[in-house]
Amino acid sequence: MGEIKTMSVKKKWTLALATLAAVLVIGVTGGSFYLYHFAFEPTPKVLTSTSKKSHAILVKNKAWLKSIEKQTWHETSATDNFKLVADFVPAAKKTNRTIVIAHGYMGNKEQMASYIRLWHRQGYNVLAPDDRGNGQSQGNYYGFGWPDRLDYVKWTQQVVRRLGTDSQIGLFGVSMGGATVMMMSGEKLPSQVKAIVEDCGYTSVADELSYELKQRYHLPKFPLIYTTSWIANQKAHFNFLEASAVNQLKQNKLPIFFIHGADDTFVPTKMVYENYRATTVKTKKLWVVPGAKHGEALNKQPKLYEEKVSAFMGQYLK
Repeated sequence: MGEIKTMSVKKKWTLALATLAAVLVIGVTGGSFYLYHFAFEPTPKVLTSTSKKSHAILVKNKAWLKSIEKQTWHETSATDNFKLVADFVPAAKKTNRTIVIAHGYMGNKEQMASYIRLWHRQGYNVLAPDDRGNGQSQGNYYGFGWPDRLDYVKWTQQVVRRLGTDSQIGLFGVSMGGATVMMMSGEKLPSQVKAIVEDCGYTSVADELSYELKQRYHLPKFPLIYTTSWIANQKAHFNFLEASAVNQLKQNKLPIFFIHGADDTFVPTKMVYENYRATTVKTKKLWVVPGAKHGEALNKQPKLYEEKVSAFMGQYLK
């Protein structure tokens, strides 16, 4: 009787553990698909808010961008064969200097109107693409800058083909765009690419997703970041665990200017210091803007921002 009772208890414990394991597997699987859907699929969502002043400035600059003379350029993505679209805004006075602008998460080229206008005002041509899955470009996922970095390499190559081998190219990006141009820095770029300015980019996709997972849902990095990476690998065809601005910056050879808001709670300010330390080039600069939230550095200090970025870029694009 004792042995039968012991076996019965063991069976109950085995069943309980099996049930618990099944619940955990179902929970992790469901959570992983939700995280992929939330983070990678182009769906409407509100992640950050902007001030009324910033919104009004953007509306004004979007109207300017709509009215100004520009060309539509096309490119094919480096992977997945998506058709990509960009606006090319030629300088008022002919020049061989071009700024390639990378937009932020859930953004598009129109969202970068204030920055396009800034660089155009400084006498540069400006090329502003829509990333895969954004704006007028094809795609069913956000690349967080990682596959996009290779698309932007192709855009810089197109600048050289169209505008000539004497082109001088600068890279500029904000938020995900900042991460994009940092991730580009570790790639083989045309010799015409001379300098980089990044504003509030993250250290890596895994770091940013882990941060948001903790902030929004109070969940740890393990296991969801890793299980979601398996789903992303299948659906979006890239491993976001490899998507590191820090690692790419270790290969960087170009002058680079890092900008970040001191009050950024979306891409935490501490990330800019890690990015800054990652690259060993001597020609690097860091500016943490007091009181600025995520992507608000330009609107917080408009004159100083324009002075600083134009002075930096002007040293290397001549």
